[in-house]
Amino acid sequence: MTVIIESPSPTPPPSNLANLHALPISARPRRTWTQSLNAVAFGVVFNLGCVLINVAQFVLLLPLRVLHLVPFGRRLYDAGIRRSKGAFGTLLVAMCSWFAPTNLVITFETKGPGKITQKELEKLVKKDSKGNVSLNLPTKSVLIANHQIYADWWYAWCLTYFMNTHRDVYIVLKRSLKWVPIVGWGMQFYNFIFLARSWASDRRYLVNRLAWLGKRAQEQDIPLTFILYPEGTLVSPNTRPISKKYADKMGIPDMAHTLMPRSTGLHHSLRALAPRISNLKVIDVTMAYPGIPEFKYGQSYYTLRSIFFDRIPPPAVHMHVRVFDVSRDVPIGDISATNPDVLPQNEGEAVEAEVPETEKEVFDGWLKNLWREKDSMMVRYLETGSFAEEGEKEVVIPVKLRSKWEALTPFGFFIPDVVGWAQGKVGL
Repeated sequence: MTVIIESPSPTPPPSNLANLHALPISARPRRTWTQSLNAVAFGVVFNLGCVLINVAQFVLLLPLRVLHLVPFGRRLYDAGIRRSKGAFGTLLVAMCSWFAPTNLVITFETKGPGKITQKELEKLVKKDSKGNVSLNLPTKSVLIANHQIYADWWYAWCLTYFMNTHRDVYIVLKRSLKWVPIVGWGMQFYNFIFLARSWASDRRYLVNRLAWLGKRAQEQDIPLTFILYPEGTLVSPNTRPISKKYADKMGIPDMAHTLMPRSTGLHHSLRALAPRISNLKVIDVTMAYPGIPEFKYGQSYYTLRSIFFDRIPPPAVHMHVRVFDVSRDVPIGDISATNPDVLPQNEGEAVEAEVPETEKEVFDGWLKNLWREKDSMMVRYLETGSFAEEGEKEVVIPVKLRSKWEALTPFGFFIPDVVGWAQGKVGL
C-alpha cells in the first residue's frame, strides 16, 4: 500500500532526461547546453547561499561569542549558529527542489528488530493544514545508514528537514577539510567533528566532543542528530575486495550489497552520548536508488555532478527506517561508572573510551547482524522495487520547502529569526 502525501510534487526533469538515471553515466548522451546552463545556475545559487550563511556567521554571530556583548551572548550565539545550520539544511532541500527534483519514499519496520508499533505509526506522519509533512521520529538520535553514493549525506540531511532536526545535525569529516574556504569555515561553526583518521589520536577527541554535544542537548532540551556511516566508505570496485578480505579474516561471509560495517566509531559514539541523553535512539536507515542493477555500483549511476549539474536525479530515494532504544536494544556495554556531568577529557574520566574486549565483540556482532538484515532488505528492494512487504505502507514525500518564503532563509534571512528568539528571551 502506498500513502502519497498530498502536496505538489517538485518540477520533474525534462522528458528527454527522464529515464537516463538507469543508464551508467559513461553511456549517457553528451551533455547538452541546457544541462551546462543548469550546472552554472546551480553553482551560482548554491555557492551564494553558502557564502551568505558564512558571512552572517562571521559578521553577526562570531562577535557574540568572542566579546560577550550581552549577558546571554553565548546562548544567542548558539541559537544563531543553530539557525544558520538550519539555513544550510534548507538550502539542501531547495537545491533538490529547484535543480534535482525527487521524492523520499519511506517505509517503516513493523515486524522485525527496530520495529515501530502500529500505535507509533499512527503518530509518525503528520500533515498540517497547508499539506506540509513532518515525521515524528526521535529528535535525539544517532542516524546510521548504508553508503552507496556521495549524495547519501545530502538526502539524509533532507530527511532531517522533515523530522525538524535539520538545525541540529552533526557529522564526522576528515580534518583536512577543516580549513577549506567558506565550506570548511562554516562546518567549524556547525561543531562538526574533524578527525585525523588515526584512531589512537581520534578516540578521545571523538568521545569528548560527542559527550559535550550530548550534555548540551539534554540540558537545553534541543534536538541532536548525529549521522554516521559504519561502512566508512562507498560500495565500489575498490572497496568491495577490501570488505571481502575483512570478512575472510573474520571467518564470516561477506555482504552482497553492502560493505562489512566497522563498529568501533559507532560504539564509542553511543557510549559517549547515552549517559548524557536519557532517551537516545538509533535510527537505522537502509537507502536504495532506482536504476542501479544488482551487483553494480551506485557511483556509476549517480554522482553529485550528474544529479545536480546534469539534472538527472534519482526519481525517488527509498528509505527503510528502523528505530532502536539504546538503553534497551543496543548492547553498548556497562557505562554505569560514567559521570554524565563530567566530560571525558582526562585518563581517569574516560569510561566511555575504554571498552572491554568482550563488550566490543558483543556490539560488533550486533552491528553485523543489523547489516545482514539490511543486506536482505536490499535483495527485497532489487526484486520488487520497494522495501515494503505485502500490506505495508510507503510514505511518499516530495523533497520541497514548506513555503516559498522559506527559500529566503539560506540567503541571510535566518537572522530575523535569531532576533525574534532574542526578543522573546529578554521579554522585549
